[in-house]
Amino acid sequence: MAITLTEAAARHVSRYLARRGKGLGVRLGIKTTGCSGLAYKLEYVDDSRPEDVVFENHGVKVLIDPKSLAYIDGTELDFVREGLNEGFKFNNPKERDRCGCGESFRV
Repeated sequence: MAITLTEAAARHVSRYLARRGKGLGVRLGIKTTGCSGLAYKLEYVDDSRPEDVVFENHGVKVLIDPKSLAYIDGTELDFVREGLNEGFKFNNPKERDRCGCGESFRV
């Protein structure tokens, strides 16, 4: 089981945490929503929970609750710039379908 970050994603998270002046890393999970059923949620965190599964890439920690891990195991988190837009991109090998608006997915 593994969740990975690209160098671009790790740089972005590290810069953000440095600007905040605190932070342990990012929490990646899923929530039920949208037309396909599941959506990614990502938040910066200052401390871990006892049940968290922790992965570290390029010096950045990614914390995941065990229930979400079943849906996102193997996911690579990237940070991309496309034209004037930038943001995180989730490369999830378990993703089977994505809704038309891009907000939710199905495994």
